[in-house]
Amino acid sequence: MSFHILNGDSLAQTFAQSNIPGHRIICRECLIDGPAQAADLDNFWAIRANFIAQGYGEARETYYAKVVKELDQIQRLPEEAEINLWFEDDLFCQSNLWFMLALLVNASPQLKIYRVFPMEPAQDHWNGFGRADAASLEQAYAQRVQFHQTDLELGLALWEAFRSKDLTQLQTLSRQPSACFNRLPEVVQAHVDRFAPNGQLGRPERLIAEILKDNPEDFSAVFAAFGQRAGVYGFGDVQVKVMYERVLEMEELI
Repeated sequence: MSFHILNGDSLAQTFAQSNIPGHRIICRECLIDGPAQAADLDNFWAIRANFIAQGYGEARETYYAKVVKELDQIQRLPEEAEINLWFEDDLFCQSNLWFMLALLVNASPQLKIYRVFPMEPAQDHWNGFGRADAASLEQAYAQRVQFHQTDLELGLALWEAFRSKDLTQLQTLSRQPSACFNRLPEVVQAHVDRFAPNGQLGRPERLIAEILKDNPEDFSAVFAAFGQRAGVYGFGDVQVKVMYERVLEMEELI
């Protein structure tokens, strides 16, 4: 039996229009933002629920209903299942993908796991599945790539380094070749660049500050420009809005 783990509801809506067989599981996390280190899975969910409630204003009960209940299906997958991971190459998707691999391997090391890549767009690589239709999803599925043991080990190591904030190890791992990961050095470097020394602004905030010079206090313009210049992050409007407001506050203090 085939299962498809989809990164978000937008992709799930398009997927439902395709003729691809199998059961859908939707990943609604945003592990690019907030804490990811925990003693066990129950503690992990509790930490994430608290962060989402405080940072995004979503009730803990909603997080458990929309995120945890959905991903709990991974713990009950049949051992003979084929798992297809539909994730893009940007940092947002990659951090979620690494976590999915950890959940899957912990649930059953015997699962057959595949990566489904977006069909390469003509201009914007980071757009991923954003403009895909049902036909292009079917084409992408036909070209899926299987995770072998070395690929799984790399994915698990990436997750461990990411959640423990070991940036040096992340950079080392990003140089390992794998058919299941694209542009890892670029993606990992973008993550490293988020953490500037001596209280300075990280790369995303610096970029927002630059954009604000031409588009003062116009968030829609800032968000569009940020996506064009830094698609590698894959940030949604919620994440960019938090940074945007932080930069505005800092400029007011100067």
